[in-house]
Amino acid sequence: MKVGVVIRNMGPQATRQIIGDCARAAEQAGFDAAFVVDHLAIPPDQTEGSGGRYFDPLMTLGYIAGVTERIRIGISVLVMPYRPAVLTAKQLATLQELSDNRVILGAGVGWLRQEFEALGVDPRKRGALTNETLEVIHQLFANDVSAYDGTHVKFPEFVFAPRPARPPIWVGGAGPKALERTLRFGDGYYPIGLKPPELTEVKTYLAEEAAKRGRDAPELITGGMIREDPVAMLDRIKMVEEAGADYYVLGLGRYENADSYKRSIDKFAAEVMPKV
Repeated sequence: MKVGVVIRNMGPQATRQIIGDCARAAEQAGFDAAFVVDHLAIPPDQTEGSGGRYFDPLMTLGYIAGVTERIRIGISVLVMPYRPAVLTAKQLATLQELSDNRVILGAGVGWLRQEFEALGVDPRKRGALTNETLEVIHQLFANDVSAYDGTHVKFPEFVFAPRPARPPIWVGGAGPKALERTLRFGDGYYPIGLKPPELTEVKTYLAEEAAKRGRDAPELITGGMIREDPVAMLDRIKMVEEAGADYYVLGLGRYENADSYKRSIDKFAAEVMPKV
């Protein structure tokens, strides 16, 4: 099982120095990927722990790519309806090319109504906007020149260059719509909070449905916070691995600084990662 780790791009830990030091530490410790999260317009009553301070995730990943060499860079998850589809595809292509194909695109529909309102996006359309944006990303990364005429997204023919390999798409969310979105557009499914028996059911469902559609089965991604000693973490990760999970995204919560972050991930890398 591969393991990635979250780097805070919010709150007092979101500084150039701390993010850079954490990214280099995660790469040196042997993690597969470093992940950031997505918020753009936090309302005042949702700022506990961050103070409303958030770096844009794609620009943060560009910085992380620049201070590292090998570690993959991911978004957990990008809220697709917040951004114009063509602009998102161009930003991802640029990041993918300049990082030497290290991007993982976690993709979700979003949930924070006030944030939708601040960005001028109708939350009732978030599922449809997400689907069309993902369809556009697939189309643009597969063609030098193309046009699109959807319900919410339309554009005439244009040249999409650079056109590197499309990043793997991990669809976040829960329920039938997220599963269907995964089977249509995703290379992985990233639910939150599923217990091992539920992971097994989802794994079986995705494999069966993928076979019916003549496509590879999506990977199953899960994750959690370090809240106990590494031995207990190992037991928990082994349980989800045996349930069918292919990837684990590790969160560290509100670490104080880069030194405390490094101590935590080094201990995890030494005592847990060799056993999964």
